[in-house]
Amino acid sequence: MIRVRDLSKSYSEVRAVDGVSFDVAAGEVVGLLGPNGAGKSTTMKILTGFLYPDGGEVWVDGRPVDPEDPDSKAPIGYLPETTPLYPRMRVGEYLDFIGRMRGLGRAERRDAAERVLGDCGLEGWERRRIGTLSKGYRQRVGLAQALFGDPKVLVLDEPTSGLDPAEITRIRALIERLGRTKTVVLSTHVLAEVQETCARVIILAGGRVVADGATSELAEEGRVELRITLTGLDDRDVCSVFAALETVRSARRLRTAHPESSGRVTVALEVHERWSAADEVQALAVARGWRILELGHDLPSLERVFLDRTEARSIASHREEVR
Repeated sequence: MIRVRDLSKSYSEVRAVDGVSFDVAAGEVVGLLGPNGAGKSTTMKILTGFLYPDGGEVWVDGRPVDPEDPDSKAPIGYLPETTPLYPRMRVGEYLDFIGRMRGLGRAERRDAAERVLGDCGLEGWERRRIGTLSKGYRQRVGLAQALFGDPKVLVLDEPTSGLDPAEITRIRALIERLGRTKTVVLSTHVLAEVQETCARVIILAGGRVVADGATSELAEEGRVELRITLTGLDDRDVCSVFAALETVRSARRLRTAHPESSGRVTVALEVHERWSAADEVQALAVARGWRILELGHDLPSLERVFLDRTEARSIASHREEVR
């Protein structure tokens, strides 16, 4: 459904997108993640035909996207980060205007408006001026315009930004429903939102793709951490003792609510595999006569993968600049 190949885009000296490539199959709901300045919004603008790339190509529904060709953009519904609304227009007037811009006839516009008003929970709001609506309802109107014309592909840039928790829940539920019949590319800073709504994640950093895979599989790639609280220590350099174990990558002492004068110490251990590491850590503590007060694990998460991949790209970019 979507094919992106070797996209590049620069703004003066800044290379916002640098060789981005990915595919999105029909019916997929994909999250596009990245820190500020990663190239997400630029990629989405190119994907929807709002911006020319410096290089590369985008194909949607079997044809190349051309900013000068309205037909090539017809299969795409786009909700930019700043919702394009006219506050003095009434909701119904605005949607009719969107339909006319899409070249729909009167009957088609009426049917489409009825459908998107229902999809977005806007029935009965047709006569309200957009400027009088809450941010959550304005976002619903923005989604309604993206859905006008029943596009096969939805591109949503920060659709829940600035909304209250209740509206965020409603918009997420709407995106989930839309994902059952449409291909959706969703950009957001809220990782929990991606885990709840997206089956797949693409992570950008420094204008490049640094991770691409199923949400659950990427989360499993994250670092596993054991946390152990001990008392009765006979060795002040407990971190180096644990770090010497084969199953442990690194160890660091944590600051906790209990003072070290109480004789209790908590250590975080980054490990290769939690079960074998837990056995080895426990055996070491028993051999040294340390009393284990607590031993648990912190499971990998998408947030940790996101931080690992984006930080690694940031370090690599810095080294390239230094050279």
